[in-house]
Amino acid sequence: MPRLDLAQALRCAEAAADAARREILPRFRNVAVETKRDGSPVTEADRAAERAIREVLASFDRELPILGEEYGGETGQRGWIVDPIDGTISFSRGLPLYGTLIALVDEGAPVLGLIDLPSLGERTSGHRGGGVRRNGASVRCSQETELARALVSHGDPFAFELFGMKRGWTRLAESTRMLRGYTDAFGHALVIGGGVGAMVDVNLNPWDAAATQALVPEAGGRCETLAPGPGGKGIGLVFGSPALVERLLELLRA
Repeated sequence: MPRLDLAQALRCAEAAADAARREILPRFRNVAVETKRDGSPVTEADRAAERAIREVLASFDRELPILGEEYGGETGQRGWIVDPIDGTISFSRGLPLYGTLIALVDEGAPVLGLIDLPSLGERTSGHRGGGVRRNGASVRCSQETELARALVSHGDPFAFELFGMKRGWTRLAESTRMLRGYTDAFGHALVIGGGVGAMVDVNLNPWDAAATQALVPEAGGRCETLAPGPGGKGIGLVFGSPALVERLLELLRA
């Protein structure tokens, strides 16, 4: 299997995110909301953005498979993973805290990630060995060591129950002084940029997690992937400052 040119792949991902913005922004606060079979919301903006992303990514290598939230697919050991609008609940309610996620997997592991926040005009991206940048400026995860001083973010509380980690949520809420619900791609970008010290996000799909799994280590942070608890489902991530991640893992596993 030939070696991937990650710098070139990132340029392609950036172009794909630009194409997604052109579909998303005109529809923001101006689109009907539907409900998928699993109960989650979807809009024509989600579908149009994924179609645009797929078209651009195919120009990098038409042999690379693409897995997307709206149109499915698979990746195997190498391929793209796409979420055209991560945070559709926010998007559908006119809140600007949503984003586009694009990741590239090689040898079964995420090696490139992009988090685009169209309404905020912020894009965080990078690849293995290339560092991470937000709008062209280098960023790094927080190196905070004390949980009492840190901002810690989390996904929706009901997701902890679906993940089989309801007790973990209770311990997190009781033990963290500054716990804030910066969810979805928006929250992930805040951690990678260093403003939020760490985050716990669970009950995720591969397209929710892959970009962050690629970006956090490149930004000097630690990203741990959790398996669901008994009866739970999905992927769990604990990521951010290495010291804070260790403390959060202790809380969740106690």
